[in-house]
Amino acid sequence: MIGTAKITEAQFLAQVIQLAKLRSWRVAHFRPAMTRTGRWVTAVQGDGKGFPDLLLLRGKTQIVCELKVGNRGLTEEQQEWIAAFQETGVRAYCWRPSDWDSIEWILETA
Repeated sequence: MIGTAKITEAQFLAQVIQLAKLRSWRVAHFRPAMTRTGRWVTAVQGDGKGFPDLLLLRGKTQIVCELKVGNRGLTEEQQEWIAAFQETGVRAYCWRPSDWDSIEWILETA
């Protein structure tokens, strides 16, 4: 694990994906792309705004997680997605680099 003091969200994302793959999870992450006008967007239809960063599947278990670094908090849309997943019984988390021990435990035992 890279030290959490200066980790970027991209580095944190790569670490979580690597750990998940090591623990035999199927992993989906939908990356944004820059438009010609310099705006970052993720191609999605419907209610995609705020969709969690990662969708993880292993056996009969599904996890979604939003990854945050620094002092950034969840947007209203991200909070709504997390709540919607939790209402359906899906494990939904907001993970930060400081949660690494919990992330390891969850991806090992879930």
